Amino acid sequence: MKLCDKVKVLLIDEDTNIHFLIKNLLDQEHYKIYEADNGTMGLQLSTSLCPDIVIVDLKLRDVNGMEIIRCIREWSDCPIIVLSESDAAAGKVKALYAGADDYIVKPFYEQELRARIFAVLRRRGAGGHTHPYKAKDLEIDFDRRLVTVRNQEIHFPPIEYRILEQLALNAGTVVTYKMLMQKIWGPYTNGNSRILRVNMTNIRKKIEKIPTSPEYIYTISRVGYRMIENQIPAGM
Repeated sequence: MKLCDKVKVLLIDEDTNIHFLIKNLLDQEHYKIYEADNGTMGLQLSTSLCPDIVIVDLKLRDVNGMEIIRCIREWSDCPIIVLSESDAAAGKVKALYAGADDYIVKPFYEQELRARIFAVLRRRGAGGHTHPYKAKDLEIDFDRRLVTVRNQEIHFPPIEYRILEQLALNAGTVVTYKMLMQKIWGPYTNGNSRILRVNMTNIRKKIEKIPTSPEYIYTISRVGYRMIENQIPAGM
């Protein structure tokens, strides 16, 4: 199976020319395309379809594109690619902090959009399978995005889950603050790790018996974090 097979793409944009261009492009790649020409419809489709990836224009008349990103991030971890006529760095940073995975400036090359879609799906493991993580009382099923601690399912908002996922996928090794920031919030992050530390505090409250004395995720002072090794051998 190719990466793009059966992947559902939701396009939210008011520009009919953009719809024609992107639908034409992605039809060739065998993606399943769903279209919304306003933000309200886009939000409705995002909840009913559970798309694998969302492409959204920031400049919508009825619902601000930034608000659409925030709403989707309240319940979904699906990749989001922003389309915008502005290449201002501040706008890119704001969109990435809101939860977008990538940012493309209009007009764009068709091959660039194709490559960006493929890249975010590959990073999220679309169409693939990752062996689970287990250490002591913590278990993570990556394919189902299911986290259990002491046999109790724990809910994580998308950003917290993605941080935990990255640490677990790199268990036993140090993941630097910079690496995590760029992986979660993209290359345009300003390097301020405060938002990362806040999320880490929330994660530890959910998985650690004593958050101030962690047994799963260790802080490597001034460097980053290290999660204890996976007890499940690769390939099982």
